[in-house]
Amino acid sequence: MMPEEVEEELLSVTILEAGPYLGMKIWKTKRYRVLFIHKYSGGVILDSAILIGTFYFSITATMIYFQHLSEGLPEPRIDLKYVGIIVFLLGISGNLYHHYLLSKMRKDGEKQYKIPKGGLFDKVVCPHYLFEIITFWGIFLISQNLYALFCALGISFYLMGRSYATRKWYLSKFDIFPQDVKAVFPYVF
Repeated sequence: MMPEEVEEELLSVTILEAGPYLGMKIWKTKRYRVLFIHKYSGGVILDSAILIGTFYFSITATMIYFQHLSEGLPEPRIDLKYVGIIVFLLGISGNLYHHYLLSKMRKDGEKQYKIPKGGLFDKVVCPHYLFEIITFWGIFLISQNLYALFCALGISFYLMGRSYATRKWYLSKFDIFPQDVKAVFPYVF
């Protein structure tokens, strides 16, 4: 589904319905990337893949349940749905683009690890995480509820930690890795 089609569908739903809808889109997009875009340098640890997949599925399922419990509540006074749609589309597009760049780093069958280049990889170690964080903040702006806020905060801290660990690993494995490349937020962290 193209971003324009997603935007058209979102414009027809209320704020309370949008969060679960976008959560499901993220979960489907993640499955698509894992199956058709990613090219791993080594094996994928099955335990980790199951844990992460279950985590994202649980967030989505809980968001749908929370939306069900919120039926009948008044809509928020300030409608941030349109701002949230733009933030969401920016996040999901940037995430997909950086995963695409990662997939093009290796030729078929090549296993050697390389330092990613292009996009925001010159500024941060994990720009795909940055855009995933942006995506969840878009969901929060659309949903405007506490559950979406806590999801956005939780995902932000989780991916910041993973980015920090990845940067630390790069620094230990590659002598040529630039010191000014940050973990997830350009010029900051």
